[in-house]
Amino acid sequence: MRWRSGRRSRNVEDRRGFRVSRRVAGGGIGTIVIALIALYFGVDPSLIINQSVQQGGEVVSTTQQHSGSATENQLAAFISVVLAETEDTWHELFRRMNKTYREPTLVLFSGAVESACGFAQSATGPFYCPADQRVYIDLSFYQDLKQRYHAPGDFAQAYVIAHEIGHHVQTLLGISTKVHQLRSRLSKEKSNQLSVMMELQADCFAGIWTYHADRSRKILEEGDIEEGLNAASAIGDDRMQRTSRGYITPDSFTHGSSAQRVGWFRKGLETGDINQCNTFSADRL
Repeated sequence: MRWRSGRRSRNVEDRRGFRVSRRVAGGGIGTIVIALIALYFGVDPSLIINQSVQQGGEVVSTTQQHSGSATENQLAAFISVVLAETEDTWHELFRRMNKTYREPTLVLFSGAVESACGFAQSATGPFYCPADQRVYIDLSFYQDLKQRYHAPGDFAQAYVIAHEIGHHVQTLLGISTKVHQLRSRLSKEKSNQLSVMMELQADCFAGIWTYHADRSRKILEEGDIEEGLNAASAIGDDRMQRTSRGYITPDSFTHGSSAQRVGWFRKGLETGDINQCNTFSADRL
């Protein structure tokens, strides 16, 4: 991916080196507030890791001096450029829809992080929190993407960011609120199906970004599309379940199968039309 000469976003918050821990505190107000926020936005419970089950919990953060390796700092620079690319693309697409794009913040963290959606550890993977409109990424995930999920390449990394920004687009368009309110009234199975539709639409939006960013600024190099498609396939629910436990249970899918994720990313990539990303009315996912 051609990125070194690209603009860097001002919306990166570097929390690497912050040590985040929990201690039990009285009252339980913080826990209740976080739970209500999570319920309203339909946040995946896996994002709220180590939530206090006592009367309440308090997150304690202490700052440490951070000095990343050259590789880490280069990756952070890359992420900043990709975020800027998404900003430029979605500003233009929202303008065409007579809407205003509000730029999200991307938070880099190490180990664990506190968000408005709860307390999360790096094992959660990258996530978007609609309550504070931030994307959270631990740079160690990209090592997992390469080694554990066998999806190397800089554009595979860019796809991950573009997918999370796709969730921000859903929030700005009002899609997230409607879907999350509906999910709270449905059975577990039906709720999971809506979650899959949300995730696949975010994949499609990632493809939309790729289509327009490349036509405007020629960001793609040979092999980039294959890297993105491989990453979409690598983190499909079926592939991840089969790897972790040897079998799959489709009713428990929350992100979509490998084929579905590749298909919707490709649809956005090939059409560049946001109207083609309506997974909620598709005859077939």
